[in-house]
Amino acid sequence: MKPQLLLVGLGNPGASYERTRHNAGFLAIDRLSKECGEGEWKPAQKFSAEIQEGRIITIPILLVKPQTYMNLSGDAVTKLIRFYKIDPATQLVVFSDDIDLPLGTIRFRTKGGPGTHNGMKSIVDALGEGFPRLRIGIGPQPKDRDLAAWVLSKMSAEESKTLRGAIDQIPELVRTFVLGEA
Repeated sequence: MKPQLLLVGLGNPGASYERTRHNAGFLAIDRLSKECGEGEWKPAQKFSAEIQEGRIITIPILLVKPQTYMNLSGDAVTKLIRFYKIDPATQLVVFSDDIDLPLGTIRFRTKGGPGTHNGMKSIVDALGEGFPRLRIGIGPQPKDRDLAAWVLSKMSAEESKTLRGAIDQIPELVRTFVLGEA
């Protein structure tokens, strides 16, 4: 199946990164997988990613979790774009955490810069700024915390609950995008 839409969640692979703020993109893709995924997740070494086919309404999609670690996400996305001959401006949505948005806030943009996000910077360096993205607010780092330590730290139970509430909205937001209502 050739996907008409790539949905890419940014995060870091491995158990030590599960439930960290920086893996909000993976959490979003996992939520979409429950609603839209078909079959099992498959390792796809040629893309440096885990992939799962699915459908939104009748549109074939590919759910993607790059396994390159955050700062090299552009490598995996570029391989997928080239292989499937995807137009990033209309057939790609990237999901990432964002420290500039309050915890649990979701913001959709059709293009833009990477901000302080190194995974997004890797993709922008590879593709340019002209692709849709859904930013998931994880809140700002405390003044006494290093940025890397903050985004790689695990969330409290209350923070996780707030983030999950936001992530539960994502399937409907993606359907709206697919239908051209965004």
